[in-house]
Order: sequence, then structure tokens, then C-alpha cells
Amino acid sequence: MDINTIRTMVTLAAFGAFLGIVWWAYGPSRRERFERDARVVFDDSEPMARTEQNGERQ
Repeated sequence: MDINTIRTMVTLAAFGAFLGIVWWAYGPSRRERFERDARVVFDDSEPMARTEQNGERQ
């Protein structure tokens, strides 16, 4: 086994890992959760309520 065979195997393993991550990230079963998590930054009602109760303003 020469260095080029090892390089080829490492490249194929990295590509397989990349495809696995893409499949996991874009899987239809996780779409709703990711969309909900993406909207968390815009939901500021809870943090503001806590800071206004303490008399602080950020």
C-alpha cells in the first residue's frame, strides 16, 4: 500500500463524513426543530421580562 492509496482512502472517508453530516442536517425529520431553533434569537419576550423585573436595562 503506497501513499497515494492512503490519500485516496482518507479523501473518501472525509467525503463520506461530509455526506453524512449533510444528510443529518437536511433530513426532513429535523427540519421543524432547526426552524424553531433559528427563531429563538427573535423571541425576546422572556429575557426582556426578566431584566425589566429587576429594574435593569440592557
